[in-house]
Amino acid sequence: MNIKKHIPNFITLLNLFCGCIAIVMVADLKFDMAFFFVSLGIFFDFFDGFFARKFNVSGPLGVQLDSLADMVTSGVVPGFVMFCLLSSENYSTNLYLPYLGFIITLGACYRLANFNIDTRQSDSFIGLPTPANTLFIVSLPLVTNSYVVPFLQSPWALLTITILSTYIMNAEISLFSLKIKNFSLQKYKLQIAFLVVSLIMIATLQFLAVPMIIITYILVSVVNNILAKKQL
Repeated sequence: MNIKKHIPNFITLLNLFCGCIAIVMVADLKFDMAFFFVSLGIFFDFFDGFFARKFNVSGPLGVQLDSLADMVTSGVVPGFVMFCLLSSENYSTNLYLPYLGFIITLGACYRLANFNIDTRQSDSFIGLPTPANTLFIVSLPLVTNSYVVPFLQSPWALLTITILSTYIMNAEISLFSLKIKNFSLQKYKLQIAFLVVSLIMIATLQFLAVPMIIITYILVSVVNNILAKKQL
C-alpha cells in the first residue's frame, strides 16, 4: 500500500473537517473561532496540492475531493456567516432577507465547478478564488473599526457585499498569482510589494486588514491588467 498517495487526500479531508467545525462555530455566533478554523482549512487546502505535486500523485480523485471540501469551507461557511449577519435583530427584521446571504454559497459552487474545467487558471486566477472571498466575508463580524461598523450594520450594505463578492468570484477578471517560484526581485516585484503592504495592514488594522487586503488585491490586479494592455 502506497501511503504517500493518500497523504494529499487526507490533508484535503482535514480542510473539510475544519469547515464542518467552522459551521458549528458560526451557529454558536463564535465568529472568531469560525475565522480560525476557516483559516486553518485554507492552510490545509494549500498544502494538499503542494504534497500532491511533490509526491507526484495528482489525480482526478484529488481534484474532485478538493472542490467538495472547498464547497464546505469556502462555500457553505461564508454564506452561513452572511445569513447570520443579516439575521441579527440590529440589522434586519425581514424574515426572508437573511436567506439571500446564501447567494455567496451558490456563487462559490459555480466557481468551483468552473475552476475544474477552466485550463486558463493554472498559473493565475480568473475571478476571485473562493478561499480569498471566504476570508473577506468571515472577517466582517470581527471588524471593530468605529468608522466601518456602522456601514456593516446596514442590511443593504451587506446585500451589496453579497452580490459583489459573488460576481467577482465568477467575473472574467485576471488576478495576478501570489506564487513565488524563485526569489527574483525583478520578476516578482509586484507580489513582493503586495505581501509587504499586506503585512503592514495586518499590523495596523487588525481584522479590518483582511477585507482591505482582498480589495487591494483586486484593484491592483485590475490596474496591472490595464498597464499590461497599454504596453502591448
